Amino acid sequence: MSNYSIKDLEQLSGIKAHTLRIWEHRYNIISPKRTDTNIRTYDDQDLKLVLNISLLKDHGYKISEISKMSVEAMYQEVIKISDRQLSYPDQIHALTISMIDLDEERFEKIISTNILQFGFESSMIHIIYPFLSRIGTLWVTGSIGPAQEHFITNLIRQKLIVAIDGQVNKQRPNGKKYMLYLPEGELHEISLLFANYIIRARHNRVVYLGQSLPFNELVFAYNVHKPDYIFSAITSVPSNHETQLYVDKLAKQFPESHLLLTGYQVVGQDIQMPENGTIINNIDDLIRMASV
Repeated sequence: MSNYSIKDLEQLSGIKAHTLRIWEHRYNIISPKRTDTNIRTYDDQDLKLVLNISLLKDHGYKISEISKMSVEAMYQEVIKISDRQLSYPDQIHALTISMIDLDEERFEKIISTNILQFGFESSMIHIIYPFLSRIGTLWVTGSIGPAQEHFITNLIRQKLIVAIDGQVNKQRPNGKKYMLYLPEGELHEISLLFANYIIRARHNRVVYLGQSLPFNELVFAYNVHKPDYIFSAITSVPSNHETQLYVDKLAKQFPESHLLLTGYQVVGQDIQMPENGTIINNIDDLIRMASV
């Protein structure tokens, strides 16, 4: 069971912390625990409750009505809504609940329905990627437990591997060669796998080296393949104060390739990119790059 701050709940549900405090006092709809220093803390059940309230409110229910529902009645209403076509934010809420409950069946229903209707890439971009972005900070800070993280990322990872395996690898005449890897100790592979899918879908060649690659092995693979681009996602390793040194080391070691870097330790940070480097701020940046 995980513990969440009121800011965690705000980030996951989209409901402002100020509003949550009002609901607590006015409707007694949520009862947080308190630390010895009187700081609010919330558990998995509290987060599910807030997510369900948020979904009901988005579908026209008034908070005064919701506050009178039992937890079971609220859950049944959410299930009825969820069985209809949901908006993207609603589906992200539903994915979050499936993660908290370790509910593979619910996850499969949400993702399979969207893939059938909109295709794999669109479902990743509009549902799974925003979902991962929303909870990414919580993973880094440890607000979400390892079991929940491993559960949801492994399900998404399976979907990505199946989708990549089903791609037709036909390289276009002006297609480029990309080498994809994660630094040694970096295990957050979802963004790397999706980059693999995106780049292949634009008929480029990919050399996929996977997670936690020692630097000397990256040098070895580079000397074999001489890629046009080297892509990596730096989420937690190297650490914040070591990231600039690592970027500079990459630029110096591989001056003839263009570096494409993304991840929590790069995007929105004060990283000085070398001339042969570009920060990929979002998936649209990668799509544009891979389409050239």
